[in-house]
Amino acid sequence: MIRFSELVTADAERLTRLDSAIGDGDHGSNLDRGLRAAAEALSKDLPPGKVLITAGRTLVSKTGGASGPLYGTALRRAGKALGDASEVGAAELGAALRAALEGVQQLGKAEEGDKTMVDALAPAVAAFEAAAGEGLAAAARAALDAAEKGAEATVPLQARKGRASYLGPRSVGHLDPGAASTVLLFRALADATDG
Repeated sequence: MIRFSELVTADAERLTRLDSAIGDGDHGSNLDRGLRAAAEALSKDLPPGKVLITAGRTLVSKTGGASGPLYGTALRRAGKALGDASEVGAAELGAALRAALEGVQQLGKAEEGDKTMVDALAPAVAAFEAAAGEGLAAAARAALDAAEKGAEATVPLQARKGRASYLGPRSVGHLDPGAASTVLLFRALADATDG
């Protein structure tokens, strides 16, 4: 979570520019503020599931726009799936990521192809699950690769959900900001599991 916060802070201006093109121009700043608060709320003695639940609750309370509820739901669902386990393997994390995706889809009613964060999240989760037998680091790298490809695939799409959908055909040709920040989430996971 701390690495995710660092990556979003470093990329907040780009995320906000992406959102300015097809949204209300606050994705980077809102997510940065929420993740900084989440990182501060964490204590070192929390098990992984509680880390995610705490971060998710903080994001919901501190982050405006759609990103707070969506990321907050994803993190809380993943945290609940992990429970109180002190150690998490690839299979458990895969199940937690699946729970996160289901939570996001339930809340946002989005599917792949709608030009949302789901376009990066769904293929990342599938790739993680497929590579879980190779261990955490390999699965995280596979998920990052799939998230990057999924995010890039939003550029030619017309938005069917969220604020960008109000633009109709004018949403075509822009990278979805939620998909872009989802890539950062999986980059943080890959960084955290590397070595």
